[in-house]
Amino acid sequence: MATPISQIFHIYSRLGFSISYANAKLLSAKSLNDIINGLIVTSTTGIYLTEIGKEDILLKKDAMESGMAPKEYQKLIKDKLQQLNISWIKKLLSTENVLLEKQTLFWHNHFACRVRHPYLMQELNNIHRKFAFGSFRDLLVEVSKSPAMLIYLNNQQNKKAHPNENFARELMELFTLGRGNYTEQDVQEVARAFTGWSFNKDDGSFEFKEKQHDDGEKTIFTRKGNFGGEDVINMIISNKQTAYFITKKIYKYYVNETINEERVKQLADFYYQNQYNTGALIKKIFTSKWFYDAENIGCNIKSPIDYLVGLSRQFSITYNKYNVLFNLQRVLGQQLFYPPNVAGWPGGKNYIDSTTLVLRMKLPSLILNNGQVDIPDKIDDPDDQKKEEILENKKMETSVNWTTILEENKGLDLDKLFKVYLLKMPSQKIIEKIKSDQSLGVKEMILKIVSLPEYNLA
Repeated sequence: MATPISQIFHIYSRLGFSISYANAKLLSAKSLNDIINGLIVTSTTGIYLTEIGKEDILLKKDAMESGMAPKEYQKLIKDKLQQLNISWIKKLLSTENVLLEKQTLFWHNHFACRVRHPYLMQELNNIHRKFAFGSFRDLLVEVSKSPAMLIYLNNQQNKKAHPNENFARELMELFTLGRGNYTEQDVQEVARAFTGWSFNKDDGSFEFKEKQHDDGEKTIFTRKGNFGGEDVINMIISNKQTAYFITKKIYKYYVNETINEERVKQLADFYYQNQYNTGALIKKIFTSKWFYDAENIGCNIKSPIDYLVGLSRQFSITYNKYNVLFNLQRVLGQQLFYPPNVAGWPGGKNYIDSTTLVLRMKLPSLILNNGQVDIPDKIDDPDDQKKEEILENKKMETSVNWTTILEENKGLDLDKLFKVYLLKMPSQKIIEKIKSDQSLGVKEMILKIVSLPEYNLA
C-alpha cells in the first residue's frame, strides 16, 4: 500500500533530516511499514567516527615532552575538536543511516559531555553509536566507564578516602531517574559505590582501581549491601521511573515537545517490559497511528543541527569548506561536542530568540546563493591579516544544482510548493502576499518559502 507523500515528509523530519521532493516521490510507492523498517535496518550498522587517532591520547604528554608552549597546545586541542566536529557534520550531510545519526544526536545531548580530549570525546560518541538502538542498561554501563565522562564528572577524584559526588548526582538526576526520585543519602552512597572507577591514561581504557574503591556496606534506595557501580546501575534500571524518564525524553524528541502523559506511560511500560530496548521503543512510536496525527506534525522547533543539515540535504548542497558551518553552529546555539553544561542543550523554544530567528530566515538565501554570513567575531581588535581571514571564513562557498531542483519541482504550483517545504502552513495573509507577487519564478518562490518562520518547524 502506497504512503501519502505528506507522511514521508513528516517521517523524515523526525527520523532523519528532511528529504527532497524527488526522493519522497520514490518512497511513496512503498508501504509505511517498509519505509520505517528500511530506515531502522539501514541504521543498525553505522560507521564510527575515526577522525582522531588513538595516538592522540598522549597528546598532552607529548606536547609537554616536546616543550610545546601552553598556548600552542591549547590551539592544537581546539583545532582537533573542530576537526572532530566537522567530521560528524560531513557524515550527517552524506549518510544514508539517518536514523542512527538522529539517535546518536539524542544520546549526545542526553549524556552531555565536554572535555578537552578529542580522542576521548570521539570514543564517547562511538559508544552512543554502538548502543544507539540496543539496551539502555548496556549503554549506561559503557557511558559510565567512558574516560571522557569520568573526567567531565570528576570521578577521577572519587576515592575511598575522599568521595566525589558529582558523577553519582548527575547519573541519577540527568541520566536516569530525574530530580526528586532519590535522596541526598543515595547520592552519598552511590558515590561510594563508584569509587575506583577510573581509566588508564596511556591507552584510554577503563580501569577499576581496587585500592581506591570503598568496599564497605552501603544503603542505596533503602537496600543494604556491599554495592559497586554496576550494582547501582542494575538497581536504577529495575526502577520503572528510569523507563519513564528516558521514554519521556525520547517522546519529546521524536513526537511532540508537549507530552501526552497517558501515552508516555504506556510507552514507558513497553520500554520496561522489553528490557529497555531502545530500537523496539522507537519502532513502536513510528508505527503508531497517533504519530501521524495533525497535532504531532510541524509542532517541534528544529534544532540548529536539524535546521542546517536538513536544509543542506533537502537541496543537495555541497560545501567547499566547512568552517562556516562550524561557526554557524555556535551562533545558532548548538555546536557539536560543545554542550553548554552537563544538562545539555535545553532545546525547543530555547533555540529561538530575536537574533537566531532573523539569522535562520536569512540563511537559506545566503547558503543557496553562495552568500556571506555575518557571524560575530570573537576577536575584539583583529589585525589586517586576521580581518582578511575572518572575512574569508564568512563566505559560504556552496554548490547547488538549481537546474535539478527546478526540474524536480516542475509543474508544482505555489500551494504544492508550500506542502513540499513546510509541515505547518503560514497564515493566509502570508500565502496571499507571496501569491500576489507575479514577478516570482519557481526558484524565488522556493527561497521565499524556506525563509519563512514555519520552515523552522519539524
